[in-house]
Amino acid sequence: MKKLYYLSLFFFVFSMSVQAQYGKQKRADKLYNNLAYTEAVEVYKDLIENDYNTRENRIKLAEIYMKLRSPENAVFYYEDILEDSLNSSAEYYYDYARALRGAKRYEESRKWLQKYLDSDGKVVTEVSKILNARHPEVQTTYTLTKTGFNSEFSDFGAVKNGEKTYFVSARNTNNSDKKYSWNNEPFLDIYELNPQNEATSISEEINTKLHDGPLSFSPNGETLYFTRNNYYNNKEGKRDEEATNHLKIYSAQNSGGSWTNIQELPFNSDAYSVGHPSVSKDGKTLYFASNMPGGQGGTDLYKVAINGNNNFGVPENLGEKINTAKDETFPFIDEDEELYFSSSGHGGYGLADIFKIDLKNGNAQITNLGETINSNLDDFSYFRESDTNAGFIASNREGSDNVYAFNRLLPLILRGKVTDAVNGNPIAQATIRLFNEENEQIAFLESDNDGNYKTKVNRNISIPLEAKQIEYKSFKATLSTKNMEDKVEMEYNIALQPVADVEYLAEINNIYFDFDKSNIRPDAAKELDKLVKLMRDEYPDLVIEIGSHTDKRGSEAYNEALAERRAKATRDYLIAEGIDKDRIKEQGYGERKPAIACDRCSREQHQLNRRSIFSVVNMN
Repeated sequence: MKKLYYLSLFFFVFSMSVQAQYGKQKRADKLYNNLAYTEAVEVYKDLIENDYNTRENRIKLAEIYMKLRSPENAVFYYEDILEDSLNSSAEYYYDYARALRGAKRYEESRKWLQKYLDSDGKVVTEVSKILNARHPEVQTTYTLTKTGFNSEFSDFGAVKNGEKTYFVSARNTNNSDKKYSWNNEPFLDIYELNPQNEATSISEEINTKLHDGPLSFSPNGETLYFTRNNYYNNKEGKRDEEATNHLKIYSAQNSGGSWTNIQELPFNSDAYSVGHPSVSKDGKTLYFASNMPGGQGGTDLYKVAINGNNNFGVPENLGEKINTAKDETFPFIDEDEELYFSSSGHGGYGLADIFKIDLKNGNAQITNLGETINSNLDDFSYFRESDTNAGFIASNREGSDNVYAFNRLLPLILRGKVTDAVNGNPIAQATIRLFNEENEQIAFLESDNDGNYKTKVNRNISIPLEAKQIEYKSFKATLSTKNMEDKVEMEYNIALQPVADVEYLAEINNIYFDFDKSNIRPDAAKELDKLVKLMRDEYPDLVIEIGSHTDKRGSEAYNEALAERRAKATRDYLIAEGIDKDRIKEQGYGERKPAIACDRCSREQHQLNRRSIFSVVNMN
């Protein structure tokens, strides 16, 4: 009887425990579905500690930590999930790889992306982009400075209109107690900086009790376009079937320094979000982000014609080159029609990177802005003032979203002249090759007829260089483009040393003589005229030696004397053509240094041995 009592008590306690965990699970899932992630984390952790639905709750926690942009924590739970390889979906390989990239574990991330591809994952195109991504050899670089108007809460979306700076922040200066359940921060409002660099709310007409921002201005600054939750005339709008209050774009007009006539743009919807406006510099086109049906997946970028009086054209998706199955957000269009945007689908340094593409060029490719602008976490809301190199981005690389001011440094223009080191004359068609630190060629140039060359190079690096021309010795050096932030161009002139080969430089053949003769033949005179031109016009300080030779016929003494006469005849010809005698040395070698060593020489071999040749004594 006692056994039965204890057994019943055990099952009662166990049942109560299971019921309690079941109730806790329902609460955690409700918080998750309501996007109350910070609160849901603690409940899921408690469920895991009690070994209740452990695998499913680890998956939820990993997903939440990625949404909260805490990839290190997400990695911890994904590792537990993937220990059970038999029940691991390929999609977890992709999610784990993203978390690893966010945690700066790039090589591990690539391995799991490859494993995802090998397992026939769904987003093959995006994964292939990440694995095959190559950053351009020459890039614009940026210097970043954290702005002084950041707070302990999220700050992002900074833009300038005239002399004023506007931005989006959750700092909640209106002291409202309402919090956004996703991250437990106050809702976002739009702020402007006063002359004392203090943040003040833009206006009560723009800011509401829900999210407001980011924003963009028309070129004349008179129209404000801004993102807001579905909230109009102090009343929350209709939610969708899943009780989501979507984002919409609104416009407002400047009237005496106040923003009035707030209107909802006609292509908004209660069923999906539209936000992140950016107006083109001619004021004719509005770019924005939306998850409206018919896109590539996630959030896509669109453009729409601005026709005035709150009339707009039909929104146009920017296409699969720009949009991916993941999220593209925060478009910005500059005065050169280059589109900047944030994306988690093009691959890069972190979870979301900033990219650009030239919309004027139909063959242009997506370009990552590089690892100064981009980090291992989220980088977004690019803005640059027209006709300047100054602007803003936002990043959560230090935890919370912060605004960073940047100075854009365009690639350094490297230019120079290739000249002869002896006479200073320009050298045409010299080849200049530039290399990276891995000794891979990054540029191949050729000097023009005036010896000039020009290219673009990255800043703050060392660049091995090699220059060649067929008549000159190879030249090698290493350039440094460091500490040149205040420079637009870098001049580097190259002086090539001529090869010490007179016959090569003058492009002359050997001077040949008839049997037992020392007179200069007409064919020899043509070659000597080339030598005269070289010594007179190109290298006026060149000193040469004439070495004359004979064939083997005749005595050695006779051939010595004959060779000396041939050397003298060659020298006299050059002097007669205006070459100073002090620039010519002569030496008769007789038969001692034949061109063709032969015992029974043919007529042709004898002829080849009867010659004068030339060598450099001094070129300076």
